[in-house]
Order: sequence, then C-alpha cells, then structure tokens
Amino acid sequence: MANIGQAFLDQSRRYLRDEYHPKIQLAVDTLSTEDIWWRPNEASNSVGNLILHLAGNARQWIVSGVGEEADIRHRHEEFDARSPQGADVLMPHLAESLGAVERVLADLTPDRLQEPRQIQGYDVTVFQAIYHVVEHFSMHTGQITYLTKLRTGSDLGFYEVTGGLAMPRWPELRKTSQDH
Repeated sequence: MANIGQAFLDQSRRYLRDEYHPKIQLAVDTLSTEDIWWRPNEASNSVGNLILHLAGNARQWIVSGVGEEADIRHRHEEFDARSPQGADVLMPHLAESLGAVERVLADLTPDRLQEPRQIQGYDVTVFQAIYHVVEHFSMHTGQITYLTKLRTGSDLGFYEVTGGLAMPRWPELRKTSQDH
C-alpha cells in the first residue's frame, strides 16, 4: 500500500508542478492585463479570478487542511476581484501557493493519507483533500486555456501530434517562455 500511496503523492505533485502550472503560465504569457481580467459575462470568471481562486483553494486544502497551518483564505475576494493586476503579480502569487503545497506534499508520507481532516466544512481524508486539489486544478487549467483561446484566437501549442500520438510540448514551450 505504501508504494501506491507514494505513487499517488508523486503523481499529484507532478500534475500540479509540471503540468498545470506551466500550462497556466504559458496561457497567461499570451494575454494582456485587460485580457486576464476579461469575462464573457458576469456569471463567468476571468483568468485573473481563476488564478486567485486556484492559489486560495490549494493553500486552504493542502497547506492549511493537510499541513495544518492557519487558514487565511478569503474565498469571496477571489471572485470579487476586478483588479488591474497583471501576470507579473498573479503568477508569482500562484507560484508561491504552489511552492507551499509542494513543501507540504514533499514531507507527507503515504501512511498519513487516511488521516481525517475538516476542510471548508467537509469531513475528508488527506487523500481526498489532495485528490480534490489536483482535479480542481485540472478543471480550472482547462478553463484558463479556453478563455485564452477565446481572447487570442490561437492554439497554445501544448501538444504536437507525432505518429498519431499527442506529445506534450509545454516543457520546451515553458523554457522558451522563461527566456523572454
């Protein structure tokens, strides 16, 4: 069971650190500040709101819930924001939250995955809290990608189809993005 638990922890860290975060960074790198805060309508969120929401959610569920640090989240502010903050402010905020998540997950051992927690009023296990954050990041990464495509009218080039297989390109794209 420990091997499965460790594999779960390792894969969760990889998804957050090596897949979702780089994709969000690449998407945001193509947007102006105006585009980051654009909403298709008042019932929808902007890319900026989603980034604030992801940072708050990950910090609340993993850093506070799993790591048992103080819960300082103000969830409504993530959605109410109509800020002119650009990528230069938002992305370091997300990176800081993910760094804190990484530290908690790196120190976690598989035998703790069944420990109970209460997070946002829900009775969950550590396993469920991590699973929630990973699937939550996946969903909102897709929304950020879609909103970016709506605003730019272009494909972000995350994958290259080779021999009928979609091969991820974001590690090389991320390096190119960081060079600018």
